[in-house]
Amino acid sequence: MSESVFHQHLRRKGLRLTPERKAVLQEVAAMKGHFEPEELLLRLRKKGLTVSRASIYRTLPLLVESGVIEEAIYKDRKTRYERCTEKDHHDHLICTSCGSIIEFVSRPIEALQEEVCRRHGFHAYSHTLEIRGLCQECAP
Repeated sequence: MSESVFHQHLRRKGLRLTPERKAVLQEVAAMKGHFEPEELLLRLRKKGLTVSRASIYRTLPLLVESGVIEEAIYKDRKTRYERCTEKDHHDHLICTSCGSIIEFVSRPIEALQEEVCRRHGFHAYSHTLEIRGLCQECAP
């Protein structure tokens, strides 16, 4: 995760890298897996940092725009995020019973999506595939 990428994005938008934005960025960098904004807020408060809920909700879209994080999962109408990494794009299997999330990579699915875009002259910059159902533990 690059602070400089985020800082450059903010400058292009005429915004500053405030102490609050920097704290959010640093905490996101330390997080593993998917997270909700409220989880991020609790982690910052446990560290004694005074970042407001509003600052977090205003900073997360900036982090998405800059490519540092991405919106990953919508669960119970709540957006979850995850850090963007250099690894292959992945999709998600989401258990609607226990909430577990299984990440997977499928080259055939990626190739099919690229072909559909090509066929329609569409220039995609991102996509999200979520398959909802029951995991092995919850399936009857």
